[in-house]
Amino acid sequence: MVSIDTARFERRLKQLYEGWREGGLWPEASALAVPAGAVTEAITYTKSASLHLWLLGYEFTETILVFTKSEMHALAGPKKTDILAQLEGPCSAAGVKLVLHPKPKKEDGAAQIAALLDACKASADSPVVGTLPKEKPSGAVPEAWLAALAGSGLSTIDMAPDLAALLGPKDEEEAKNVKKAAYLVSNALTKFAVPQLEGIIDDEKKVRHSKLADKIEEVISEPAKMEIKLKADSVDIAYPPLVQSGGEYDLRLAAGTSKDSYIHYGVIVCHLGARYASYCANVGRTYFVDPSKQQEAQYAALQEAQAAAVAALVEGAPMSAAYEAVVSTLKEKGQDVLVERLGKNVGAAIGLELRDSQQPLSASNSKPVKAGMAFNVSVGVSGLTRQDAADAAGRSYALLLADTVVVKPGGAPPDVATALAPKDWKDVAYFVKDGGEDEVEEVEPEVAVLPEAGMRKSARTENVDFKQREEERRRQKENQEDLLQRVNQATLDMLSKGTTGGAGAGGGARKVSELVAYKNVTDMQHNSSLTVQVDHRAECVLVPIYGMLVPFHILTIKNASNNADGEHAYIRLNFNYGGSYEPCAKFPRSIFVKELSFRSADTRHAAKVVQEIKALRSAVAQRDKERAERATLVQQEKLVRGKGRVYALPDVWIRPAFGGKGRKVTGTLEAHANGFRYTSPKGEELDIMYRNIKHAFFQPADNEMIALVHFHLVNPIMVGKKKTNDVQFYTEVMDSVQTLDAGRRSMYDPDEIEEEQRERERRNQINRQFNHFVKRVQQDIWERDYGDLSLEFEVPFRELGFHGVPHRTNSFIMPTVNCLVELTEMPFTVLTLSEVNLVNLERVGFNLRNFDMVFIWKDLNRDVGRIDSIPSTSLDTIKDWLTSIEIKYYESKVNLNWKNILKSIKEDPEGFIEDGGWSFLDQSQTDSEEEEGEEESDFAPSGGEDGSDEDMSSEEESLASEGEEESEYEAESGEEEGLDWDELEEQAAAEDREKDFSDEDGEEYARKRKAKGGGGGGGGKKARR
Repeated sequence: MVSIDTARFERRLKQLYEGWREGGLWPEASALAVPAGAVTEAITYTKSASLHLWLLGYEFTETILVFTKSEMHALAGPKKTDILAQLEGPCSAAGVKLVLHPKPKKEDGAAQIAALLDACKASADSPVVGTLPKEKPSGAVPEAWLAALAGSGLSTIDMAPDLAALLGPKDEEEAKNVKKAAYLVSNALTKFAVPQLEGIIDDEKKVRHSKLADKIEEVISEPAKMEIKLKADSVDIAYPPLVQSGGEYDLRLAAGTSKDSYIHYGVIVCHLGARYASYCANVGRTYFVDPSKQQEAQYAALQEAQAAAVAALVEGAPMSAAYEAVVSTLKEKGQDVLVERLGKNVGAAIGLELRDSQQPLSASNSKPVKAGMAFNVSVGVSGLTRQDAADAAGRSYALLLADTVVVKPGGAPPDVATALAPKDWKDVAYFVKDGGEDEVEEVEPEVAVLPEAGMRKSARTENVDFKQREEERRRQKENQEDLLQRVNQATLDMLSKGTTGGAGAGGGARKVSELVAYKNVTDMQHNSSLTVQVDHRAECVLVPIYGMLVPFHILTIKNASNNADGEHAYIRLNFNYGGSYEPCAKFPRSIFVKELSFRSADTRHAAKVVQEIKALRSAVAQRDKERAERATLVQQEKLVRGKGRVYALPDVWIRPAFGGKGRKVTGTLEAHANGFRYTSPKGEELDIMYRNIKHAFFQPADNEMIALVHFHLVNPIMVGKKKTNDVQFYTEVMDSVQTLDAGRRSMYDPDEIEEEQRERERRNQINRQFNHFVKRVQQDIWERDYGDLSLEFEVPFRELGFHGVPHRTNSFIMPTVNCLVELTEMPFTVLTLSEVNLVNLERVGFNLRNFDMVFIWKDLNRDVGRIDSIPSTSLDTIKDWLTSIEIKYYESKVNLNWKNILKSIKEDPEGFIEDGGWSFLDQSQTDSEEEEGEEESDFAPSGGEDGSDEDMSSEEESLASEGEEESEYEAESGEEEGLDWDELEEQAAAEDREKDFSDEDGEEYARKRKAKGGGGGGGGKKARR
């Protein structure tokens, strides 16, 4: 149910009745009737809607409010009257009785309307009803009310003037909403509209007024695009943005939409309005391209006149003073032509209405200005002519300056809420013709190297773009030089502590040498048949050797295969073996069996046995892997269920998903006293403790198919049978599959439009739901009870994002305040920036379309992190971002062998620092590429990693590796066919030749490795696709 702020309602209801009973408002009226119409698509402003918003906080459509001196009546549908029932107590506190008239469904409301008319008639001996005669609300109930009132014989008066007087002065909350709307619209102008115009002017683009206006509307509706932290659901446009040029100007706020014609490089008028929590603000500016001296003089006079109008709006002064100040200032400046073309007013009161027609800033309005009132001071003139215009479109022009101001008490100068939008001449005038302005001549020598045809000079920027870029690069270089000492010291400190990083991972796994199939012979199953058999109970395979069955534990077998040859079948068993195989290291003098082959006349039995071996081996390996993972888990505290209200996020999926068969279903995420609990309808539960959360993220469904909250954990937990450091909860905002039914559909297809509208509404609803959950958890739990953890939901910065390959697929990666993340596709990428020592940008060159990004951690025991195949167009953005967060970076033309580099650094840290530390990565300090290539150093570039045979086999032939290959993120690719000894020898020889080739020609080897999908020194990463 909708919750109305009852305290605010009570306060404002008392204010209404005090003004009515004692303050001189509506002195002749004994009753006030305010009908609200149905919802309309167009943006409209009415006194009835303003009263609803001011009093109730919501606009109750198709609702009639009737006020008498002792009662407040409300006629609406049953649901709305149920909501209004919560106002009974506040009404009593204000000395008013609340009377509700619910209209049953499928009735016309005639009985309820008659009851309202009876209340009006009983309000006085000679009742007079205050109405809003200029408003014609739509809807069956409001229309029936107006008809019944007109036929009742009751006297009426216009209540609009006194209602405007009631709503005019703003309290502190209302003034703050006006200022927030002004802040939003000022930023939309300065951060988006003006840069867009500058780009259009500089590049001489042909852009339509309507297209630019649509883009401005989009950024106003989504303040996050301008990095403005305002609630998106509280923000809206006050009217469609107006961009006008080329001789066609309409300076009214009700001018409609921008024309579909192209922007003309002459005089450009921008008029923008925004609403925050239903309160409006407005700003208007005029921009000039190659203006004349006459236009400069006129603009200067207009600017002074507007400033005089603003200064005249002090408490107690008549509203006409603003108009008189404009006229007198323009005459003093000798601009009688502007006075002649001045409109009937220079603005009006603003607030819940964009323009209050009852309180204009005109010469005839003598109403007093009151403290707290907000005004749109808009001074504009149109129909001006420039005789020396280059074309007919530039001959006629208009001037406009508009700002939102809030009146202060005590006669203090008003507060200009849109002061962030500059309006001085140097900020609005642009010069693109050579020699058009003295200021241009001053900067000409500094940019003389540029082609004359490409010169773009403006009084606003003084053509400092090029110099600013050079200055920015210089500061960036200095900052990077300062960071070198820091990263070298961090490396030395880490190595001096002798940390061992993540050594000993997986210590909970069973040793193969300790495995026992049977403790004694009597435990073996008695089967006289000398065939290959599988004992599931003992987890072993029995094979006949020299007339007797010999058991082998299933974990000693690498793989099994079955090959049919006519009427016979061959069963081949390959056993684990190698230098890193634990039994080989423990019993170096022992002889190990590598392979056994058996010939069977029963092909069905052979196929069945091989299948059973594979299934048993997979099940046992998976069970041991899960057991080993659970052995390394850190014990978590128990969840303490929240008392009272528990914030919940319903209908969300979880990733990684719980195991088990059946259709995946959504569950509910609840925030309790010390952690989150996710519950599915199947009874599955997952607890995430707040103290185990390292980073929390909220990614709304902006340009994405899903809205999500994501937790990156300090210690991993088990989700089903999977060990993970990342848990995500998400909701799909729309179907990811589009039905191809009737071919191409028209953009005017009503079904298509309705479907898009539903998708937008669902997206906004889900974003609001997630945003509310995140905000409540952040403010009411984390900040209050867990301030020591400094937990906060981070939102990725999409404008700083770039494409790359962090794992196997190309993804869109975005930075947050503390991390670099990719949260849409699995496996997730979460890189903590505070753990990064420096970054190396590899394969950077003018002739390459992509480059790689390598993260070297402060803990050198960790393998480097990689993001491959980043488009070169993102290089400058990434450099700027790394500099802004003070992370040192280098560039190289090839991939480096980081395994050997880190090994050498750890072996001799003092020598590494004495030789300059990480400065060996700085290509600018090397004399030539040839000298660098001749040096025999461990830091030499390489296309791949030169691991020994033992390194190659250590993990690939171990059981732990088998478990990793059956990862949650990739499908099992099937058992590898066993290779005989000769084939293995040929494969090893081929790998040796490939390594020798890389030493002779490192760059060519790197190129071939890349062609295969190799990562170039990725510390044992799988090939990327």
